Amino acid sequence: MHDLIALAAAAAPSLGGPAEIWAAIVKDFSNLGTPSAMAAFLQVLAIDIVLAGDNAIVVGALAAGLPPDQRKKVIAIGVLAALVLRVAFALMVTWLLGIVGLILAGGLLLLWVAWRMYRDLKGHGAGESAGSPEIEGDEHSGVAPAKSFAAAAWSVAVADVSMSLDNVLAVAGAARDHPGILIVGLIVAVALMGIAANVIAKYIERYRWIGWVGLAVIVYVALKMIYDGAFQVAPYAAAAV
Repeated sequence: MHDLIALAAAAAPSLGGPAEIWAAIVKDFSNLGTPSAMAAFLQVLAIDIVLAGDNAIVVGALAAGLPPDQRKKVIAIGVLAALVLRVAFALMVTWLLGIVGLILAGGLLLLWVAWRMYRDLKGHGAGESAGSPEIEGDEHSGVAPAKSFAAAAWSVAVADVSMSLDNVLAVAGAARDHPGILIVGLIVAVALMGIAANVIAKYIERYRWIGWVGLAVIVYVALKMIYDGAFQVAPYAAAAV
């Protein structure tokens, strides 16, 4: 039991107070020219951009089958909920990183996001949503539209929770050794979802290479999270035997 408690404490690093957070940001961005920091920063930026656009695409596609007034309500709820959830998960990131197995689970979930993004980039298929006029770029989502307002609201809520958690965990997975970049990445994730998600969705649809680059980064980060998460879980499995 004492071994398990010690492992849990070690698995939950603290970002510290405002002074420590600012010092971490200054340190990481003053060393941004190093390969490690630059790689982490570019990965975080790609993740934030692609997942913000993908979140908007999913919300628009799920609402596409509804009447205009209901569709606009579902889209507004979906974007607002995604914004709030990103803020909430970002504030809990230290605690989330300390949950044994969550990095592993987040990596697996991110692989599912990557698979769905791959289907999006490959094109539109039978039975898939034609997209909502309010969201540009959701015409090839690979998502079937919901049949009713309640079904759409529920589907959007589930998608928002999943994608917001994955966004935060993916940023943490990409920049775990660079807390300053991690913090800035979480701020950018919230800002993009609240301000530019629809614009990003449009450009991902127009310039498909952006989506393919983002997909490659997400697959890499997902595999890295699965690898790191497996090592996080292993000591607990051994201690429980």
